[in-house]
Amino acid sequence: MHNPPLQPRRHGTGERVPPEAGVGAHERVGNEQIRELLRAYGLRTSLIRLKVIDALHAADCTGRSIGVRGVHAQLELLDIPLSFLSVREVLKRLCSEGVISLGSDKCYSLQPEARAVLEQGAAR
Repeated sequence: MHNPPLQPRRHGTGERVPPEAGVGAHERVGNEQIRELLRAYGLRTSLIRLKVIDALHAADCTGRSIGVRGVHAQLELLDIPLSFLSVREVLKRLCSEGVISLGSDKCYSLQPEARAVLEQGAAR
């Protein structure tokens, strides 16, 4: 039996959860909401940016933050063939543009303003 890689919880007791835990447990934002978010920050839309933001939003909705490895693992689960380095570069760019932030635990999360743009778009 194959066990998926595990990701730590945000404010952990050390308990670990599989990366797919919570996938589908939140209302996924659509690509159009993510496109709107990228436009609001003056960024072009790309498949990798769409998927990275979706993975971060999914983690955020389940009360977790994830690092580069967690985001990369989420994309692999979705059969999206992106290299670890590509994911890391996209995360760095989104961070430098203020869309996401890097915590002291080396995990990324959406900035409150970015989350508001996504949730505002989802409410329509």
